[in-house]
Amino acid sequence: MTTNQTATGEVIFFEDVRRDDVPLVGGKNASLGEMVRELGGLGIAVPPGFATTAGAFRRFIEANGLASLIGDTMQRLDAGKITLHEAGNTIRKAIASGDWHEDTAQAITAAYRTLCNRTGRPALSVAVRSSATAEDLPDASFAGQQETFLNVSGEEDVLKACRNCYASLFTDRAISYRNAKGFDHLDVALSVGVQQMVRSDIGGSGVMFSIDTESGWDKVVLINAAWGLGENVVQGAVTPDEYQVYKPFLDDPALRPIIERKLGSKEIKMIYADKSTPRPVRNVPTSRAERAAFVLSDDEVLDLARQATVIERHYGMPMDMEWARDGETHKLYIVQARPETVQSTLHGAALRSYSIGKHGPELISGLSVGEQIATGAVCLIEDVADIDRFVDGAILVTSNTDPDWVPVMKRASAIVTDHGGRTSHAAIVSRELGVPAIVGCGNATHLLHDLQEVTVCCAEGDVGHVYEGIAEYQVEDLDLDHVPQTRTKVMLNLANPATAARWWRLPADGVGLARMEFVISNAIRIHPRALTDFDRLKDDAARAEIADLTAGYDDKREYFVDRLSRGLSRIAAVCHPNPMILRLSDFKTNEYADLLGGREFEPEEENPMIGWRGASRYYDPGYSDGFRLECQAIHRLREEMGFRNVKVMVPFCRTPEEADKVLSVMQAEGLERGQNDLELYVMCEIPSNVIMAEEFAKRFDGFSIGSNDLTQLTLGIDRDSDRLSGLFNERDPAVVWMIRTAIEKAHAADRKIGLCGQAPSNYPDFARTLVAAGIDSISVTPDSFLAVKQHVAEAESP
Repeated sequence: MTTNQTATGEVIFFEDVRRDDVPLVGGKNASLGEMVRELGGLGIAVPPGFATTAGAFRRFIEANGLASLIGDTMQRLDAGKITLHEAGNTIRKAIASGDWHEDTAQAITAAYRTLCNRTGRPALSVAVRSSATAEDLPDASFAGQQETFLNVSGEEDVLKACRNCYASLFTDRAISYRNAKGFDHLDVALSVGVQQMVRSDIGGSGVMFSIDTESGWDKVVLINAAWGLGENVVQGAVTPDEYQVYKPFLDDPALRPIIERKLGSKEIKMIYADKSTPRPVRNVPTSRAERAAFVLSDDEVLDLARQATVIERHYGMPMDMEWARDGETHKLYIVQARPETVQSTLHGAALRSYSIGKHGPELISGLSVGEQIATGAVCLIEDVADIDRFVDGAILVTSNTDPDWVPVMKRASAIVTDHGGRTSHAAIVSRELGVPAIVGCGNATHLLHDLQEVTVCCAEGDVGHVYEGIAEYQVEDLDLDHVPQTRTKVMLNLANPATAARWWRLPADGVGLARMEFVISNAIRIHPRALTDFDRLKDDAARAEIADLTAGYDDKREYFVDRLSRGLSRIAAVCHPNPMILRLSDFKTNEYADLLGGREFEPEEENPMIGWRGASRYYDPGYSDGFRLECQAIHRLREEMGFRNVKVMVPFCRTPEEADKVLSVMQAEGLERGQNDLELYVMCEIPSNVIMAEEFAKRFDGFSIGSNDLTQLTLGIDRDSDRLSGLFNERDPAVVWMIRTAIEKAHAADRKIGLCGQAPSNYPDFARTLVAAGIDSISVTPDSFLAVKQHVAEAESP
């Protein structure tokens, strides 16, 4: 018998519990005890508490003669004589009216008094949580199936909350879940955890995963955060802040690898209520200031992420955790930890790829859950009492879900909610069921209506879209078991950070072309000069929108640097430690003009395709201040965040002398070739790059052939011309001669050379021509990777 265990064996303090005590105290409490015992010395803070044992539960059932009642009720349910609701209600009433065995009641109240004395707080407020003995097994997530009671204080209220936890073992949802998982109802006992409340009601709280919940990428920690108690995040009642942290760099305290930082609307917060009210907690609206502010500082994000890696390392598996920050002490606590039960249990080397085709206009968007696409008719249900009218296979649209919604969620082809983040109930259950979902849409229940035909698309990255009508889409299974090995490196072309993680399983040799323009146009949206010269802007409407977008940034230039570095870091992280070749911005003047505030800084050109673009902008006084922001973002990406696998490529560089000017500006911003392993590349996309390859080789570490522009300028064809499209051919003998010559000259100068143009993606057999010419690497779109890899392997075969 351990030190703090009562003589009856019915109560045990967390420090005396190990993780293999699941049969004794359930998965949740066993995990809390394990962390208190083993991880406290490693910086993991867990609020103190104790657990009732499975023996206490069985003694309660026996003392009240409930075993036969439960067995008989379940038999009647299985025989169809009563409904699920009737069965659950019968058992819950019997438990709620049951009496504690005197020894059990004394053990619980004595443990509660001990906890009060330890903390120095009479009538200590505690959280009372259910912990089923079959909970958190690797193949069965019982989390959320039973009740939690918050801000409970006083011996009588603690006893009442413990009894209510027992009753919650027989909610309709819990009964259904055990039936689905094949657990006998009498084989599952319930432990109750009684744990000191963290004052997160005046602080913040949330959920954290040590794995990407959507793609299964295991190199990232995902953190959700909201103001107040954590139940709103778990239930999906709010749209929380979201952070992603790259785990491999967390051991270096000098690095700050936060690769995503997204502000949530955080519409409400749960706080303590007056003890005279029926419920000890209540929801209140958040203030404008709270909605506009991040819950966590960067230091706190990194602290939590490091705790997640410690916990994951100890358990040897991806973990699902809940955390809370005390508003009085500002200390961070881990209040739950359990195995992640969806992505970590997926096996097999097949990657299913969904791609959207022709579709109607977008109706609404939110956070995507899963990577699938579904079509069907909307079934709008705002109250769980109305779920009986759900039509199988419809798209469920509602405000948010809780475990009572699970039976209908199983029958949906997709789920759309107004509120919630990636760790909300709707997201977790959808993921487990394999049903695509879009959460946190804001007003889906106002914009969508019953019987409306829509397409729910989660295949376009972090943002999910609901399109009007039934869209066309494709599904492809990519078998990764038999990808051939090749001498020629096959890399990826990526632009959208939100979709990068979905391709982490592809055995690519890195990213051969990361396009900066996507991040600028989608995540930043503002012309760089409109930030550096904000006070000169004449367009009042643009000024107002820019001021709104940059709210929270004292220096508007920092908005650009921060957003660009974080966006690019998500691509760099997915391919690390393999290289990511980052192309500097290559907008044309008409494209720059379309950015917010851009028209005041861009000239009108007859042919922007061969106008003021690429390298010619970087040293020009008309754009050099904007280019310096790009350089600062790359410097942060490499030096502060740690992604030194990033190599930088200069596009559309017409002459060696122009290269010298660009390199001078870059050096002034801390991007010096050779310093901290920085490699610089140049696009080979202009005939002068081939003709003067020897001179360019003196200034750069390598070349990357852009077949689109090289074809355009070799054949004299505007690649945007519909009338000449039939003549545009990357495999034209003149273009192939240019490519072969560039490869020969690069190798003669001992420089690497690859191709990142569209040709191999459009024509995978073109890879054979490149391999025969001795190319070092080929970079292609992810969907053509396997086909190109196969052609390369065959071309390399004797």
